[in-house]
Amino acid sequence: MKRYKLVMAGIALILTSTFNNGCNLNKTNTANDQESQSPDRSLSEEKEEEAVAGSETGESSDETIGGEAEVGGASDETLGSEAEVTTEAAGSEQEDGVAEAGDQEDEITADVAEADSVVEEEEPEPVDSVSIIMVGDMLLHMPVEEAARDDEGNYNFDAIFANMKDQISAADIAIVNQEVAIGGKELGVTGYPSFNAPYEAGDALVEAGFDVICHGTNHVLDKGKKSVENTLNYWKENHPEIAVVGINLSQEEADEVTIVERNGIKVAVLNYTYGTNGISLPSGMPYAVELMNEDKIRRDLEYAENNADFTVVCPHWGTEYRLEPDSYQKKWTAIFREGGADLIIGTHPHVIEPVEFLQDDNEEYSNNHGDGDMLVYYSLGNFVSWTSSTGEGVTNRMVGGMAQVNIQRSEDGEVCVSDYDVEAVVCHLRSGHNGVTVYPLSEYTDEMGQENEIISQDPGFSKEKCVELCNKVWGTDWH
Repeated sequence: MKRYKLVMAGIALILTSTFNNGCNLNKTNTANDQESQSPDRSLSEEKEEEAVAGSETGESSDETIGGEAEVGGASDETLGSEAEVTTEAAGSEQEDGVAEAGDQEDEITADVAEADSVVEEEEPEPVDSVSIIMVGDMLLHMPVEEAARDDEGNYNFDAIFANMKDQISAADIAIVNQEVAIGGKELGVTGYPSFNAPYEAGDALVEAGFDVICHGTNHVLDKGKKSVENTLNYWKENHPEIAVVGINLSQEEADEVTIVERNGIKVAVLNYTYGTNGISLPSGMPYAVELMNEDKIRRDLEYAENNADFTVVCPHWGTEYRLEPDSYQKKWTAIFREGGADLIIGTHPHVIEPVEFLQDDNEEYSNNHGDGDMLVYYSLGNFVSWTSSTGEGVTNRMVGGMAQVNIQRSEDGEVCVSDYDVEAVVCHLRSGHNGVTVYPLSEYTDEMGQENEIISQDPGFSKEKCVELCNKVWGTDWH
């Protein structure tokens, strides 16, 4: 039976194809989720219960009613005791008591109405949209890893995201292409051509606010079978709330489709790579890496189409350093569209490529059920890198894109793209501890460009050249 994996805060649930509409993955902690889902006792129940308490004490408290009303609820004790009328006094005293009780009842009614109105005001409005962002390759060359290591040999990669964290963490779903395996120090911390990162690289991704990690790349087997095993075991043991796609430890995992739910909208996320640099899949693990296998991809797309509201595919494809899509990318774009994918966000070329919205004949945006609307970011380029290459063209590798997509449920229940954009980012390099970081290009200055140490490898590097590149590839549709 085809299964899907629904990732929730702190746990990963494996379910059969019978969908559980009760599961939800929100950017809040589990305690907050549980509190918000706790059933509220009705006001009538409170009044009945506390009337008993009131009859036992014969006390009243106007102050309590007012205070409780301010936080959205009326005091149960107060309601019971205020409603109580003393019957020990006789004659005129009794009449006065009845009149006073009537006045109290009027006050109670007003207080209860006020409490009800406060509750209604605090009730959150339903959300029917989801924001998605994705950044390109986390290409951890040795200078990047060395910048993250302190004098005692400890790694911390947080500086890379210091200027982007707010935007990343603000998204409902934040995706990153983790170009290299996170196999830990035991496999050796290495750069090009056989990459491996320490576990602290993963910790930094979580700290930055990413929710989905794409590991299906051409470098994920650089250290062999242990690359995949160490990487996945690290994520499972340390950050089980994070969705990891593109690699698997079992056939059972390979048969799953990851679906992330936000605000009642179910988003399937699929990740495949064109290959693994000629390294064979590990013996006995033909499922270890999600490859661009058409039969498998069509099955996954069909399942996503039937069980999710919106499908995102993150293919690792294309030609390195080429600023436009090649025939291979065009071929797979057609296959993804036929299968019902709604959003394609590509990586691997290490440079940015165009954004294209393939649309049907309808004027309004719609969900793709085959040959319909599909948004394609052909390549987001590098998010972080420090290549050893020199000469013209190195500048292109320092510029990346952040895909920004909002999706919304329409009146007919379909979920589709409501708006989209791409934001240019630039990797700033300088020697020393925490010397590598990423900025929005809009916040990057000419002076900073002159201080970027990549200029020693490509003297033509400047902010102006970065802007020219974005205009060349994206036209005016970027910021």
